[in-house]
Amino acid sequence: MISVVATPAQGEMFRAGRLLCSSSPRIGLLVGSTQSLRCVFYRRGSSQRYIYAGRIRRVGLDLGVTGSGVLSWAVFAKNSRIGPGTMRGSYVGASGNVALGPGFGANVLIGGSRRSVVLQPLSTERAIGVNLAATVTHLTLGERGRR
Repeated sequence: MISVVATPAQGEMFRAGRLLCSSSPRIGLLVGSTQSLRCVFYRRGSSQRYIYAGRIRRVGLDLGVTGSGVLSWAVFAKNSRIGPGTMRGSYVGASGNVALGPGFGANVLIGGSRRSVVLQPLSTERAIGVNLAATVTHLTLGERGRR
């Protein structure tokens, strides 16, 4: 029997923490929408938190109005020691959601420093409103500091 273990260089990813973002209300237009975010990265195994200002743009079918919401992602990286600035950068992925009253959606995004970070939804996006979306999502994070 032969055993193969992937190394980080071969693409193995480690759970590095959690990214929690709160969003402003938005109005979706036929071709997309933009929202400002306030995000906090909670590093796994540490009490340190990193604060980020973010902007999420959706391009594609995005119709309706939603209130403020919360996005929560598990953060995976090539190593588990994410430091200041590692989360900074652009992320891209496909997303979709439906809302009639309380609504739900999911967003898997790849990016960050050297496209080495994967954001996988921990929970669905929660928002109140009327909305239908099937979009390409672009998230930009800029570091604001530590706590």
